[in-house]
Amino acid sequence: MAVASIPVDLANPGQVFACLGFVETAEVLLGKAEGGFDWDPGDVRDPGAARFRFAAEGGENPAARVLRFLEEATVKALAPAGSTNRMQAGWKIETVSCDSNVFPFPDPKSPATLPARLQDGAGRFIVIDHWGDATRRDNVKFWGGSRGKPGAALAHDALHLVRGRAVDCADDPFALAAPQSGSFRFDWRRDYVPIDAGFSPNAHRSKPSKLTMQGYPIVELLAAIGLTHARPLRRSDLEYSYGVPGFVGADLHDVIILRASLGARQPPFSGMPFRRFSMQLDWPGQENQARCITNVTEETSSS
Repeated sequence: MAVASIPVDLANPGQVFACLGFVETAEVLLGKAEGGFDWDPGDVRDPGAARFRFAAEGGENPAARVLRFLEEATVKALAPAGSTNRMQAGWKIETVSCDSNVFPFPDPKSPATLPARLQDGAGRFIVIDHWGDATRRDNVKFWGGSRGKPGAALAHDALHLVRGRAVDCADDPFALAAPQSGSFRFDWRRDYVPIDAGFSPNAHRSKPSKLTMQGYPIVELLAAIGLTHARPLRRSDLEYSYGVPGFVGADLHDVIILRASLGARQPPFSGMPFRRFSMQLDWPGQENQARCITNVTEETSSS
């Protein structure tokens, strides 16, 4: 098995979700993926000093393999068999019918909620569908439509931004930045609340004072994938918490442990180093539409 090690800021929820996305994607592409978070017990005050280590079958660096998949992938929207739901022509994303009777949630009322299928030229694919899963679990949908833009279109735009750039960033993938007009709002380095910032960049889109927010498309894509089988713990519309499992000895964790830890209040088993963070959100615009992360704090054992 080959092992990758990348820096991660534990106080950035999108990066933690994206670490799980790395393992989920490596599991599909390479098999037998596992991982865990590594931090210095003597320096827990700095969540940004951690690393994420993960491994998968074969001799190829699993981080580079996942990023190569993102560089090569195209996006299609996925609809249930027999559904008449189709993406609007303006999004330029093909809608294909599911090839089985199994679909992750009921046929949505709007095509904007259709899952996105990321697929490479060899036919390997990853489905992103967490935003439509509200009937069973919280869908962790922070974007409010962005002029009606669906999740599949946001994924398409993010893939375009990483094309030809992602593999070169395999040693520090979460640092890759690009001008990004819309996102899933998982990486809070891009977001803002206009009333707190004192102005809105949206009011400065035209030249000569054109402003475009710098986003982190690798984080956004892999964070969305990381929520395929896991969710942070929702406390209210504007508060979530998430768990981060450390190592026990030198062993990496099976992907099932990583999934279970994300929304856990306590470590999945006794003796596991475990840290939990609370993230606060706010409404950048109209209430009950888009949400953005505004503050992240580490919880104590008594929280």
